[in-house]
Amino acid sequence: MPESAQTANPVTFPPAFLWGAATSAYQIEGAVREDGRTPSIWDTFSHTPGKTAGGETGDIAVDHYHRYRDDVALMAELGLTAYRFSISWSRVQPTGRGPAVQVGLDFYRRLVDELLAKGIKPAITLYHWDLPQELEDAGGWPERDTAYRFAEYAQIVGEALGDRVEQWITLNEPWCSAFLGYGSGVHAPGRTDPAASLKAAHHLNLAHGLGTTALRSVMPTRNSVAISLNSSVVRPLSQTPGDLAAVRKIDDLANGVFHGPILRGAYPETLLTATSKVTDWSYVLDGDLRAIHQPLDALGLNYYTPTLVSAADADPKAPRADGHGASDHSPWPGAEDVAFHQTPGERTEMGWTIDPTGLHDLIMRYTKEAPGLPLYITENGAAYDDKPDSDGRVHDPERIAYLHGHLRAVRRAIAEGADIRGYYLWSLMDNFEWAYGYEKRFGAVYVDYATLARTPKSSALWYSQAARTGTLPALETA
Repeated sequence: MPESAQTANPVTFPPAFLWGAATSAYQIEGAVREDGRTPSIWDTFSHTPGKTAGGETGDIAVDHYHRYRDDVALMAELGLTAYRFSISWSRVQPTGRGPAVQVGLDFYRRLVDELLAKGIKPAITLYHWDLPQELEDAGGWPERDTAYRFAEYAQIVGEALGDRVEQWITLNEPWCSAFLGYGSGVHAPGRTDPAASLKAAHHLNLAHGLGTTALRSVMPTRNSVAISLNSSVVRPLSQTPGDLAAVRKIDDLANGVFHGPILRGAYPETLLTATSKVTDWSYVLDGDLRAIHQPLDALGLNYYTPTLVSAADADPKAPRADGHGASDHSPWPGAEDVAFHQTPGERTEMGWTIDPTGLHDLIMRYTKEAPGLPLYITENGAAYDDKPDSDGRVHDPERIAYLHGHLRAVRRAIAEGADIRGYYLWSLMDNFEWAYGYEKRFGAVYVDYATLARTPKSSALWYSQAARTGTLPALETA
């Protein structure tokens, strides 16, 4: 849209809309051996040769553990009204069992106090992929007991922070935990067992349900409990029956495996049939689906790019890769007959196609699937090869264009009746990007990894103006 048209027709958001940014503990905190913290599966995985780019780890990350006051001050300077962060389970409960380490909880108490003092609404994610290593040694997410350990952990954190934090998210992207962690092995703990990945998915669902109940048993009723799903927008290469069947299969594995039991209290029959050669689902015990199917106060949606699929025989040369990292093992159990295709259009440094229509479609889908349930965009953003110029400033017009397009899609959905309460940009600052190490920069704030100095990029200043005015600024033209 030309700048004159933007000025004449400003894109303005509701007054109560939350303008936030998001991070996760292992990606930013560092201090992995301080104050009683023990290794998580990501500590182990990142220290295993060949698992991360350049052998890089989150040992120091961006040292948020020691610099959190400065980071919160920076958020306040940018005018953010909300901040989504995760708790390091092994910092709070080092073995994944038993009493909390209070010094670990104290860090999060101080962080919450700092946020509240600056007028920033904290949103806590209890689990962002960093399972205590001792629980993985006992079997990890494919073991039922891990769900009960999560509920105990949720209650501990809820008791400590529930009086001051109103927004809670049980799990972040359980699809990645289950299928990248136990299926393709490109994420921690690096296992490649299709049956175990489906068991992990069920026990993550159970953990969400049990954790929701545990949180509500110790927190004020005003508090909101949600889950953040990276639900895929799955599109067919063509309208042939084979390609439409491929969409059904991937949609079940990406979306239905979680929103089925969480929103409806049942797994899709088509999912159970498609995976029957992989698992018999006998680990779904009586009462599990009732335990999982707890009423939600909100739903978090994470979106980056759509997925394009076909029947494998539609194009024998089509890659089976799907943008989730290189592996000889598929994260899609029972979907060997599905081919993945690169969607057309401009791409980010991750190789992901930029397509805001996918975010709009995702929002409208859940507006229909869960009518009356408030929605938050809990992650959305892009990686680019950002570099400071000669005067130390970091210009990233591509990210501004990305955010502008996706926020316009959010506003369009609101106009069409979607109840979207807020947007959390991924990410607040450059950080450890999992198996990609430090080579992919998603941050609105540039981090010099040699000095750990923070510099807001031009996208951070653009987003700051949006947060302060509730209206999208014009695109950067140079």
